[in-house]
Order: sequence, then structure tokens, then C-alpha cells
Amino acid sequence: MNVGSGSASHNADPEPMMEMNMTPMIDVMLVLIILLIITIPKQNHSVNLNMPVGNPPPPTKDPVVITIDVDFDGTILWDNVPVPDRATLEQKMSSVSAQADQPEVHLRPNKLVEYKHVAGVMATAQRLGVTKIGMVGNEQFQ
Repeated sequence: MNVGSGSASHNADPEPMMEMNMTPMIDVMLVLIILLIITIPKQNHSVNLNMPVGNPPPPTKDPVVITIDVDFDGTILWDNVPVPDRATLEQKMSSVSAQADQPEVHLRPNKLVEYKHVAGVMATAQRLGVTKIGMVGNEQFQ
């Protein structure tokens, strides 16, 4: 029994269905996406540090502190004495690194100084083997 109106529908062959069923393909894609998400390794953004084990012994004497100031124009002051050039700074850093018990080096940059001057001092200290160096006065940058 054909349902429809008109005499043409009684004699005409039914047209084949031209639509494709997308539901199975979507199901397969979702399963593949879930498998991909499960198998991706977790990214770990950490820095490995070698921390000392246990409590360190208390210091027997107060540490020697050397203060390096970097002024707003890039002038470097070693214990409030201007350093005339990079070679003098390297000589002073070499004498610090040569000591068995290195003094603490406190680096105090001015708020207005360009970063390249501060980075230059830190790179020199690292290259010459100064191990006890720290930034002082960071509260001015907040």
C-alpha cells in the first residue's frame, strides 16, 4: 500500500536514500579522542633541585658580606666603591671565588637600571664560580 497523493507516486520507483548515517562515525571519533587524551603523558613543568638532607650545623662565625650595587645608569659599586670597568669586576669576582669559604655576595640593583647590566654581573659571577650570590631589595620591584 502506497501512501501519497497523485497518480505519479503510484507508478514511480522509490528513490534510494542518499543520506549517510553519521552516528557510528561520530561514536568512533569520540572513542579515539578519549583514547588519545588518556595516552598523552602528563607534562611536568618542574625544576629538579638538590636540597641538603637534614639540618645544617649552625654557622660558627658571621659570614662576610660583599655588596654589589648596580646604579640606575649601569654603574657598578663594590662595597660602595665604583668599579671602573668589566675587567676590574672580573678580577674582584675571581678573588671571591678563589677563597675556600666564599663570602656572600649581595646584589642590589636599582629599580630603574636596565636588566642587561644586572644580568651581566650575574653572568660574570656564575662564569667565575661565585656560588654564594643573592638578590637583595626585591621589594622595590613589587
